[in-house]
Amino acid sequence: MEQVRLTTRDYSLFYGEFRALNKISLSIPANRITAFIGPSGCGKSTLLRSFNRMNELIPGVRTEGTVLLDEGDIFREDVVNLRKRVGMVFQRPNPFPKSIYDNVTYGPRVHGMRNRSKLAAIAEESLTRAALWDEVKDQLHKSAMALSGGQQQRLCIARAIAVSPEVILMDEPASALDPVATIKIEELMNSLKEKYTIVIVTHNMQQAARVSDFTAFLLTDENRAGNMVEFGPTNRIFTSPSDRRTEDYITGRFG
Repeated sequence: MEQVRLTTRDYSLFYGEFRALNKISLSIPANRITAFIGPSGCGKSTLLRSFNRMNELIPGVRTEGTVLLDEGDIFREDVVNLRKRVGMVFQRPNPFPKSIYDNVTYGPRVHGMRNRSKLAAIAEESLTRAALWDEVKDQLHKSAMALSGGQQQRLCIARAIAVSPEVILMDEPASALDPVATIKIEELMNSLKEKYTIVIVTHNMQQAARVSDFTAFLLTDENRAGNMVEFGPTNRIFTSPSDRRTEDYITGRFG
């Protein structure tokens, strides 16, 4: 039995009167990579951002149903603490206009860490986990903006893991990167799942098949609300899906 890290039960999200997600129920296992796939506008990113309550930054958003992190209701948790437990990496690298070191240690300092030696250790460990330490260890105090796109994205991953999250959300983390940088990000995800639960949104079917252990396929209904068509081990979803619509999407017949 897989340990479950994230759970949704009949979870719906509304932008004003518009229902963006319709009664999504799924259980995301710990220390695995789960991919959300589906055509544009099906609610993949909205579902992903539900897990750290990023959608609440949009006026008029309301939710129904349950979202649990481990056994705790995320809507009853302090949102600052929740976002410490559930980190986020965005589609485009978004390093702060600060040094590499200041980027990685930003989160620990916000949460009260002041010990310089501990901060230095956190920076080294996080950059090492993000497979970036060897490339930047001699230039930690240079601007993060001088790094390549792929390096910037790995820096953002290092920044996310510096506060010791349990979950890392990744919203198309390689879509703005070249193929070589994309491979590095995919290899990094596979190494990180030993310690973290990773949930990724991707439009790239080959990427989902390569890196994820589980896959959820979402599709809009006649009211344009995002519904989950099916969820299961990636190998099964890609080789013998239980729903014809999943097969049609994966084989490129639509989407």
